[in-house]
Amino acid sequence: MKTIAVIGTRGFPGIQGGVEVHSYHLYTHMENVHVRLYRRRAYLTEQSAQTFPDIEFIDLPSTRIKGFEAVWHTFLSVLHIAFHRPDVVHVHNIGPGMFAPLLRLMGLPVVLTYHSPNYEHDKWSAMARWLLRQCERISLRFSNRVIFVNKHQMEKCRVLDKSVFIPNGIDPVTRSTEFSFLDKHGIKPREYLLAVGRLTPEKGLEYLVEAANRLPQVTQVVIAGASDHDDSYRNLLERLDINRKVIFTGFTTGEDLRQLYSHARALVLPSVNEGFAMVLLEAMAYGLPVLCSDIPGTHQVELPQHDYFAAADVDALCAAITRLLDSPDERQHYDLEKYNWNTIAAATRQQLFPN
Repeated sequence: MKTIAVIGTRGFPGIQGGVEVHSYHLYTHMENVHVRLYRRRAYLTEQSAQTFPDIEFIDLPSTRIKGFEAVWHTFLSVLHIAFHRPDVVHVHNIGPGMFAPLLRLMGLPVVLTYHSPNYEHDKWSAMARWLLRQCERISLRFSNRVIFVNKHQMEKCRVLDKSVFIPNGIDPVTRSTEFSFLDKHGIKPREYLLAVGRLTPEKGLEYLVEAANRLPQVTQVVIAGASDHDDSYRNLLERLDINRKVIFTGFTTGEDLRQLYSHARALVLPSVNEGFAMVLLEAMAYGLPVLCSDIPGTHQVELPQHDYFAAADVDALCAAITRLLDSPDERQHYDLEKYNWNTIAAATRQQLFPN
Protein backbone atom coordinates (compact mmCIF):
# COMPACT_ATOMS: atom_id res chain seq x y z
CA MET A 1 0.00 0.00 0.00
CA LYS A 2 1.41 3.40 -0.99
CA THR A 3 1.89 6.16 1.56
CA ILE A 4 0.87 9.81 1.33
CA ALA A 5 2.44 12.34 3.70
CA VAL A 6 0.02 15.24 4.29
CA ILE A 7 1.24 18.66 5.45
CA GLY A 8 -0.31 22.12 5.59
CA THR A 9 -3.45 21.27 7.54
CA ARG A 10 -3.93 21.69 11.28
CA GLY A 11 -5.48 18.24 11.30
CA PHE A 12 -8.77 16.53 12.04
CA PRO A 13 -11.19 15.65 13.57
CA GLY A 14 -12.50 18.31 15.92
CA ILE A 15 -10.35 21.12 14.50
CA GLN A 16 -11.91 24.24 12.97
CA GLY A 17 -11.20 25.31 9.40
CA GLY A 18 -12.14 24.76 5.77
CA VAL A 19 -8.88 22.98 4.91
CA GLU A 20 -9.38 20.77 7.95
CA VAL A 21 -12.93 19.81 6.92
CA HIS A 22 -11.69 19.21 3.37
CA SER A 23 -8.88 16.95 4.65
CA TYR A 24 -11.22 14.96 6.89
CA HIS A 25 -13.61 14.10 4.08
CA LEU A 26 -10.92 13.61 1.43
CA TYR A 27 -8.73 11.13 3.28
CA THR A 28 -11.53 9.20 4.98
CA HIS A 29 -12.98 8.56 1.51
CA MET A 30 -9.67 7.64 -0.16
CA GLU A 31 -9.13 3.95 -0.79
CA ASN A 32 -6.05 1.71 -0.96
CA VAL A 33 -3.57 4.21 0.50
CA HIS A 34 -1.87 4.78 3.83
CA VAL A 35 -2.24 8.40 4.90
CA ARG A 36 0.36 9.89 7.27
CA LEU A 37 -1.13 13.21 8.32
CA TYR A 38 0.88 15.75 10.31
CA ARG A 39 -1.24 17.57 12.90
CA ARG A 40 -0.52 20.71 14.93
CA ARG A 41 -0.54 19.70 18.56
CA ALA A 42 -1.73 23.10 19.80
CA TYR A 43 -5.08 22.65 18.02
CA LEU A 44 -5.96 19.12 19.10
CA THR A 45 -9.23 18.62 20.98
CA GLU A 46 -10.92 15.73 22.74
CA GLN A 47 -12.48 14.76 19.41
CA SER A 48 -9.01 14.48 17.88
CA ALA A 49 -8.48 11.18 19.72
CA GLN A 50 -10.74 9.44 17.19
CA THR A 51 -8.95 6.99 14.90
CA PHE A 52 -9.54 6.00 11.27
CA PRO A 53 -8.49 2.96 9.21
CA ASP A 54 -5.29 3.51 7.20
CA ILE A 55 -4.79 7.03 8.59
CA GLU A 56 -1.78 7.64 10.83
CA PHE A 57 -1.58 10.92 12.76
CA ILE A 58 1.81 12.43 13.53
CA ASP A 59 1.27 15.12 16.17
CA LEU A 60 4.13 17.61 16.31
CA PRO A 61 4.72 20.72 18.42
CA SER A 62 3.13 23.90 17.11
CA THR A 63 2.23 27.40 18.19
CA ARG A 64 -0.80 29.62 17.67
CA ILE A 65 1.34 32.55 16.55
CA LYS A 66 -0.13 34.03 13.37
CA GLY A 67 2.31 33.84 10.48
CA PHE A 68 4.68 31.48 12.30
CA GLU A 69 2.65 28.40 13.23
CA ALA A 70 2.37 27.01 9.68
CA VAL A 71 6.05 27.59 8.85
CA TRP A 72 7.32 26.04 12.09
CA HIS A 73 5.03 23.02 11.98
CA THR A 74 5.68 22.38 8.28
CA PHE A 75 9.43 22.57 8.89
CA LEU A 76 9.17 19.94 11.64
CA SER A 77 6.97 17.81 9.39
CA VAL A 78 9.52 17.96 6.56
CA LEU A 79 12.27 16.84 8.97
CA HIS A 80 10.13 13.84 9.94
CA ILE A 81 9.42 13.12 6.27
CA ALA A 82 13.16 13.07 5.55
CA PHE A 83 13.53 10.02 7.82
CA HIS A 84 10.15 8.41 7.11
CA ARG A 85 9.89 8.71 3.38
CA PRO A 86 6.44 8.42 1.78
CA ASP A 87 5.62 7.77 -1.87
CA VAL A 88 4.26 11.29 -2.34
CA VAL A 89 3.81 14.48 -0.30
CA HIS A 90 0.43 16.21 -0.45
CA VAL A 91 0.74 19.88 0.55
CA HIS A 92 -2.29 21.99 1.42
CA ASN A 93 -2.05 25.66 0.46
CA ILE A 94 0.69 27.98 -0.65
CA GLY A 95 2.30 28.91 2.69
CA PRO A 96 3.44 25.36 3.50
CA GLY A 97 4.21 25.01 -0.22
CA MET A 98 7.38 27.02 0.34
CA PHE A 99 9.00 23.71 1.35
CA ALA A 100 8.29 22.11 -2.04
CA PRO A 101 11.87 22.69 -3.33
CA LEU A 102 13.34 20.94 -0.27
CA LEU A 103 11.00 18.00 -0.68
CA ARG A 104 11.91 17.76 -4.36
CA LEU A 105 15.61 17.77 -3.43
CA MET A 106 14.83 14.72 -1.29
CA GLY A 107 13.59 13.03 -4.44
CA LEU A 108 9.94 13.11 -3.37
CA PRO A 109 7.06 14.00 -5.70
CA VAL A 110 4.95 16.91 -4.44
CA VAL A 111 1.28 17.56 -5.15
CA LEU A 112 -0.14 20.91 -4.02
CA THR A 113 -3.79 21.59 -3.32
CA TYR A 114 -4.33 25.32 -3.71
CA HIS A 115 -7.24 26.32 -1.47
CA SER A 116 -7.13 30.12 -1.52
CA PRO A 117 -4.79 33.07 -2.19
CA ASN A 118 -4.03 33.83 1.46
CA TYR A 119 -2.27 37.08 0.57
CA GLU A 120 -5.68 38.59 -0.21
CA HIS A 121 -6.79 38.25 3.43
CA ASP A 122 -6.87 41.49 5.42
CA LYS A 123 -5.43 39.86 8.53
CA TRP A 124 -1.94 39.82 6.98
CA SER A 125 0.49 42.74 7.02
CA ALA A 126 2.00 44.08 3.79
CA MET A 127 5.22 42.12 4.45
CA ALA A 128 3.30 38.91 5.14
CA ARG A 129 1.32 39.34 1.92
CA TRP A 130 4.56 39.77 -0.02
CA LEU A 131 5.99 36.62 1.56
CA LEU A 132 2.83 34.66 0.75
CA ARG A 133 3.08 35.75 -2.88
CA GLN A 134 6.64 34.41 -2.96
CA CYS A 135 5.35 31.18 -1.42
CA GLU A 136 2.79 30.98 -4.20
CA ARG A 137 5.49 31.35 -6.87
CA ILE A 138 7.65 28.70 -5.22
CA SER A 139 4.72 26.32 -4.65
CA LEU A 140 3.47 26.50 -8.22
CA ARG A 141 6.94 26.18 -9.73
CA PHE A 142 8.23 23.24 -7.71
CA SER A 143 5.10 21.12 -7.25
CA ASN A 144 4.81 18.25 -9.69
CA ARG A 145 1.05 18.73 -9.93
CA VAL A 146 -1.39 21.33 -8.62
CA ILE A 147 -5.02 20.73 -7.63
CA PHE A 148 -7.24 23.80 -7.51
CA VAL A 149 -10.55 23.79 -5.64
CA ASN A 150 -11.39 27.10 -7.36
CA LYS A 151 -11.48 27.13 -11.16
CA HIS A 152 -11.15 30.93 -11.27
CA GLN A 153 -7.91 30.76 -9.26
CA MET A 154 -6.55 28.05 -11.55
CA GLU A 155 -7.06 30.30 -14.57
CA LYS A 156 -5.37 33.21 -12.77
CA CYS A 157 -2.28 31.20 -11.85
CA ARG A 158 -1.59 30.06 -15.43
CA VAL A 159 0.03 26.71 -14.72
CA LEU A 160 -2.53 24.78 -16.72
CA ASP A 161 0.05 22.29 -18.02
CA LYS A 162 0.20 20.62 -14.60
CA SER A 163 -3.06 21.74 -13.01
CA VAL A 164 -6.49 20.24 -12.53
CA PHE A 165 -9.72 21.54 -11.01
CA ILE A 166 -11.23 19.26 -8.36
CA PRO A 167 -13.96 20.90 -6.25
CA ASN A 168 -14.77 20.41 -2.60
CA GLY A 169 -17.51 17.93 -1.79
CA ILE A 170 -20.34 17.10 0.55
CA ASP A 171 -21.71 13.88 2.01
CA PRO A 172 -25.46 13.19 2.14
CA VAL A 173 -27.06 14.54 5.31
CA THR A 174 -30.25 14.05 7.28
CA ARG A 175 -31.91 16.91 9.12
CA SER A 176 -31.94 16.80 12.89
CA THR A 177 -35.23 16.73 14.74
CA GLU A 178 -33.54 17.73 18.00
CA PHE A 179 -33.49 21.25 19.47
CA SER A 180 -31.30 20.84 22.57
CA PHE A 181 -28.42 22.99 21.26
CA LEU A 182 -30.81 25.70 20.14
CA ASP A 183 -32.56 25.67 23.49
CA LYS A 184 -29.21 25.96 25.28
CA HIS A 185 -28.44 29.22 23.45
CA GLY A 186 -31.98 30.64 23.29
CA ILE A 187 -32.14 30.21 19.50
CA LYS A 188 -35.61 30.20 17.93
CA PRO A 189 -36.09 27.58 15.17
CA ARG A 190 -36.67 28.94 11.65
CA GLU A 191 -36.31 32.52 12.87
CA TYR A 192 -32.53 32.96 12.66
CA LEU A 193 -30.05 33.67 9.90
CA LEU A 194 -27.02 31.41 10.15
CA ALA A 195 -23.36 32.16 9.40
CA VAL A 196 -20.68 29.49 9.84
CA GLY A 197 -16.93 29.95 9.76
CA ARG A 198 -13.82 31.15 11.54
CA LEU A 199 -14.04 34.65 12.97
CA THR A 200 -11.58 36.34 10.62
CA PRO A 201 -11.99 39.57 8.60
CA GLU A 202 -12.21 37.88 5.19
CA LYS A 203 -15.53 36.33 6.28
CA GLY A 204 -17.20 39.79 6.13
CA LEU A 205 -19.40 39.10 9.15
CA GLU A 206 -19.49 42.77 10.13
CA TYR A 207 -21.70 43.42 7.09
CA LEU A 208 -24.19 40.81 8.28
CA VAL A 209 -24.25 42.28 11.80
CA GLU A 210 -24.82 45.79 10.43
CA ALA A 211 -27.59 44.53 8.13
CA ALA A 212 -29.30 42.88 11.11
CA ASN A 213 -29.14 46.20 12.98
CA ARG A 214 -31.00 47.92 10.14
CA LEU A 215 -33.71 45.30 9.55
CA PRO A 216 -36.41 44.92 12.21
CA GLN A 217 -37.62 41.70 10.58
CA VAL A 218 -34.27 40.06 11.43
CA THR A 219 -34.66 38.93 15.04
CA GLN A 220 -31.69 36.60 15.44
CA VAL A 221 -28.35 35.98 13.74
CA VAL A 222 -26.37 32.92 14.80
CA ILE A 223 -22.63 32.95 14.13
CA ALA A 224 -21.05 29.52 14.58
CA GLY A 225 -17.28 29.83 14.67
CA ALA A 226 -14.33 30.76 16.83
CA SER A 227 -11.47 33.22 16.57
CA ASP A 228 -8.32 32.12 14.80
CA HIS A 229 -5.55 33.71 16.86
CA ASP A 230 -7.05 36.50 18.96
CA ASP A 231 -10.50 37.85 19.79
CA SER A 232 -10.14 41.31 18.21
CA TYR A 233 -12.47 40.52 15.31
CA ARG A 234 -15.08 38.93 17.58
CA ASN A 235 -14.85 41.97 19.85
CA LEU A 236 -15.53 44.17 16.83
CA LEU A 237 -18.61 42.14 15.93
CA GLU A 238 -19.90 42.35 19.49
CA ARG A 239 -19.48 46.14 19.49
CA LEU A 240 -21.38 46.41 16.20
CA ASP A 241 -24.24 44.29 17.57
CA ILE A 242 -25.98 47.29 19.14
CA ASN A 243 -29.43 45.63 19.10
CA ARG A 244 -28.17 42.38 20.63
CA LYS A 245 -29.48 40.17 17.87
CA VAL A 246 -26.33 38.09 17.41
CA ILE A 247 -25.71 34.78 19.19
CA PHE A 248 -22.14 33.47 19.11
CA THR A 249 -21.98 29.70 19.59
CA GLY A 250 -18.21 29.34 19.18
CA PHE A 251 -16.65 26.51 17.20
CA THR A 252 -19.58 24.17 16.57
CA THR A 253 -19.48 20.71 15.06
CA GLY A 254 -21.22 17.33 15.04
CA GLU A 255 -24.84 17.15 16.17
CA ASP A 256 -24.79 20.75 17.43
CA LEU A 257 -23.91 22.07 13.96
CA ARG A 258 -26.41 19.67 12.42
CA GLN A 259 -29.15 21.25 14.53
CA LEU A 260 -28.13 24.74 13.46
CA TYR A 261 -28.28 23.82 9.76
CA SER A 262 -31.52 21.89 10.16
CA HIS A 263 -33.55 24.66 11.79
CA ALA A 264 -32.15 27.89 10.26
CA ARG A 265 -34.19 30.21 8.07
CA ALA A 266 -31.26 30.65 5.70
CA LEU A 267 -27.46 30.68 5.48
CA VAL A 268 -25.75 34.00 4.82
CA LEU A 269 -22.18 33.95 3.51
CA PRO A 270 -20.94 37.57 3.41
CA SER A 271 -17.27 36.75 2.74
CA VAL A 272 -15.04 39.17 0.87
CA ASN A 273 -12.62 36.35 0.02
CA GLU A 274 -13.14 32.59 -0.34
CA GLY A 275 -11.41 29.71 -2.05
CA PHE A 276 -14.30 27.24 -2.14
CA ALA A 277 -16.71 27.72 0.73
CA MET A 278 -17.40 24.35 2.37
CA VAL A 279 -20.20 25.88 4.46
CA LEU A 280 -22.06 26.77 1.29
CA LEU A 281 -22.17 23.12 0.22
CA GLU A 282 -23.15 22.09 3.75
CA ALA A 283 -26.08 24.50 3.80
CA MET A 284 -27.20 23.38 0.35
CA ALA A 285 -27.12 19.74 1.47
CA TYR A 286 -29.60 20.67 4.21
CA GLY A 287 -31.81 22.44 1.66
CA LEU A 288 -31.30 25.87 3.18
CA PRO A 289 -31.92 29.01 1.16
CA VAL A 290 -28.56 30.77 0.80
CA LEU A 291 -27.36 34.32 0.27
CA CYS A 292 -23.77 34.79 -0.89
CA SER A 293 -21.50 37.71 -1.57
CA ASP A 294 -20.81 38.01 -5.29
CA ILE A 295 -17.17 36.88 -5.42
CA PRO A 296 -15.45 34.20 -7.56
CA GLY A 297 -15.22 31.74 -4.66
CA THR A 298 -19.00 31.57 -4.26
CA HIS A 299 -19.56 31.00 -7.98
CA GLN A 300 -17.95 27.56 -7.79
CA VAL A 301 -21.50 26.26 -7.28
CA GLU A 302 -24.45 27.04 -9.50
CA LEU A 303 -26.96 29.35 -7.80
CA PRO A 304 -29.62 31.70 -9.15
CA GLN A 305 -28.37 35.26 -9.57
CA HIS A 306 -30.79 36.59 -6.95
CA ASP A 307 -28.93 34.53 -4.31
CA TYR A 308 -25.93 36.85 -4.69
CA PHE A 309 -25.35 40.35 -3.35
CA ALA A 310 -22.49 42.80 -3.83
CA ALA A 311 -19.62 42.03 -1.46
CA ALA A 312 -18.93 44.47 1.40
CA ASP A 313 -22.19 46.33 0.62
CA VAL A 314 -24.60 46.52 3.57
CA ASP A 315 -27.36 48.06 1.46
CA ALA A 316 -27.18 45.21 -1.05
CA LEU A 317 -27.20 42.64 1.75
CA CYS A 318 -30.23 44.31 3.37
CA ALA A 319 -32.09 44.14 0.07
CA ALA A 320 -31.20 40.46 -0.38
CA ILE A 321 -32.28 39.55 3.17
CA THR A 322 -35.55 41.46 2.77
CA ARG A 323 -36.35 39.66 -0.46
CA LEU A 324 -35.56 36.30 1.14
CA LEU A 325 -37.65 36.91 4.27
CA ASP A 326 -40.57 38.10 2.13
CA SER A 327 -40.53 34.84 0.18
CA PRO A 328 -42.13 31.56 1.40
CA ASP A 329 -40.18 29.69 4.07
CA GLU A 330 -39.44 26.58 2.03
CA ARG A 331 -36.53 24.19 1.83
CA GLN A 332 -34.66 24.15 -1.49
CA HIS A 333 -33.46 21.31 -3.68
CA TYR A 334 -29.96 21.55 -5.14
CA ASP A 335 -28.22 19.18 -7.53
CA LEU A 336 -25.05 18.20 -5.64
CA GLU A 337 -24.12 15.11 -7.65
CA LYS A 338 -20.81 16.57 -8.90
CA TYR A 339 -19.71 17.20 -5.29
CA ASN A 340 -19.65 13.53 -4.25
CA TRP A 341 -16.65 12.88 -1.96
CA ASN A 342 -16.05 9.36 -3.30
CA THR A 343 -15.61 10.77 -6.80
CA ILE A 344 -13.45 13.64 -5.53
CA ALA A 345 -11.23 11.32 -3.48
CA ALA A 346 -10.73 9.04 -6.47
CA ALA A 347 -9.82 11.98 -8.72
CA THR A 348 -7.36 13.30 -6.12
CA ARG A 349 -5.77 9.86 -5.73
CA GLN A 350 -5.22 9.81 -9.47
CA GLN A 351 -3.27 13.07 -9.22
CA LEU A 352 -1.20 11.75 -6.33
CA PHE A 353 -0.40 8.49 -8.11
CA PRO A 354 -0.77 9.14 -11.86
CA ASN A 355 0.95 5.93 -12.93
